[in-house]
Amino acid sequence: MSQLAESTGAQLVLDILADEGVEVVFGYPGGAIMPLYDAMFSHPIEHILTRHEAAAAFAAGGYARSSGRVGVCMATSGPGATNLVTGILDAQMDSIPMVAITGQVRSELMGTDGFQEADVTSIMGPVTKRAVCVRRVEDLERILRAAFRVARGPRPGPVLVDIPNDILKAKCPKMDHFAPHPVPIASERPHDVAIDAAIQLLRGAERPVAIVGGGARSANAVHIFREFVAMFDLPYAATINGLGCAAPGDPNFLGMLGMHGWKAANISVNNADVIFALGMRFDDRVTGKPDKFARNAKIVHADIDASEFNKIIPVEIALRGDLRATLGSLVRRAAQSQPPRFTSWAAEARALGGPLPADRAPAGAMSATSVLDAFFAVAPPDVIVATDVGQHQMWAAQRQRAIHPRNFVTSAGLGSMGFGLPAAIGAQMANADRTVVAICGDGGFQMSLPEMATLRRYDIGVKILLIDNQRLGMVRQWQELFYDKRYSHTDLSDNPDFAAIAMGYRIPAQSISDEADLPAALATFLATPGPAMLHCACYAAENVWPLIPPGATVHDAMNGSASEPEPAIA
Repeated sequence: MSQLAESTGAQLVLDILADEGVEVVFGYPGGAIMPLYDAMFSHPIEHILTRHEAAAAFAAGGYARSSGRVGVCMATSGPGATNLVTGILDAQMDSIPMVAITGQVRSELMGTDGFQEADVTSIMGPVTKRAVCVRRVEDLERILRAAFRVARGPRPGPVLVDIPNDILKAKCPKMDHFAPHPVPIASERPHDVAIDAAIQLLRGAERPVAIVGGGARSANAVHIFREFVAMFDLPYAATINGLGCAAPGDPNFLGMLGMHGWKAANISVNNADVIFALGMRFDDRVTGKPDKFARNAKIVHADIDASEFNKIIPVEIALRGDLRATLGSLVRRAAQSQPPRFTSWAAEARALGGPLPADRAPAGAMSATSVLDAFFAVAPPDVIVATDVGQHQMWAAQRQRAIHPRNFVTSAGLGSMGFGLPAAIGAQMANADRTVVAICGDGGFQMSLPEMATLRRYDIGVKILLIDNQRLGMVRQWQELFYDKRYSHTDLSDNPDFAAIAMGYRIPAQSISDEADLPAALATFLATPGPAMLHCACYAAENVWPLIPPGATVHDAMNGSASEPEPAIA
């Protein structure tokens, strides 16, 4: 760093962001972070003003999930910073690279309960990979550089940098040279002995299955994963974060695994004698009751994070390392002699499946699953779909046709309502030339509805497909099945006119309630330049099937039947 000219801490922050490859940040200004926003007034980095700090964090997450680049969000001290917590935890749960920058009260006020003061690093510590408060302007560059390095990996995740107001104002040497972009460190990979043991286990298998998770997305391992399963003609399933890893049309893809997974995926994994678990963490929504999960299988677990081994499910062989490097080693070692082929078993595994069970709407009503079936049938092949959380999320996950895991953006580990629209905004900012659709339910959408103003202000072309069943649908379904139909506070039959609200934001909108209108409405919706909404008024009592109850096993799967709607509120 040269001593030839002076800058301020705020200007230095922006210069470092630009040098780290950041092109856009999402945020909301306030008192403590005002010097940074003042410096931004004449800086080329693009800033997207969301209408809530939580949306800024979700948008940064959507940007990172869909691009692989670090997402950046900003907020002021106190409530601004605490409003970021949910979006930051969402990134932590799904291993998403993010840097959050928060303003803090002046250094001399810290610890005095000053106006809008919060101990942000203590609050954020449990939900980040690292949370640091900058105490000296001389440390600012080092801390920010480290934040990006830690956020990127090896296991990606969020990092928080809290900067007091006086540090942002402080004079400091101007950065007149740029650090070289980080060179990837040689990928860690398991020892050849472990690789050979895994291949040997596969050679002795009769009913092997692979499970791919979000680690394939993080490690850019999709291509080598497809090569791996094709080499052995291996049947495989995906966690929700692994959706899109399958080669388009691959018959050996058995579908999503877990609570709402496809029958072929769940039964095949249950019947397997060897499982290759690749970049996944055995979440409870995947395993059900852990001591009953794939009881006869020997498990090979490949992951970058050694803390995941034997955390929930005992494994036979642990392959610690970058998943792309690990899969490359497996492919190379297997190719040294004739690799086994499991063509017959793959056909048998596929035959265990069948069509998804569904509750179809009664005459005169529209089914949400019919809407989603129709949408995915006509959506562009490279469409990026961002979902909110609830029934529509599971219906979309079951039906998605993503050609890459970065094309299906969803809050998986945290399951945070309000995620869908801001995440789609982030995804669209990262993929300006792509169609991005936010699939939302009426409950979650109302947690981020003001972000339609963000769409309009920046003419962000996100399309909103709104599934409105006038219920908090997933909670309502559990009340029906597990709480004796006591429908406590899940009725949203007093919903507003969503299409009218969208048009109030100057966003073109249609509202339909008849399946016969779907083809024309979808065609108009997808062809509309810029942002648009298609509001679909759907049957209230439609449930997500199959459903493996929490803590149960694949043998306890419920396939359901059409339900009677509960009475509307008075």
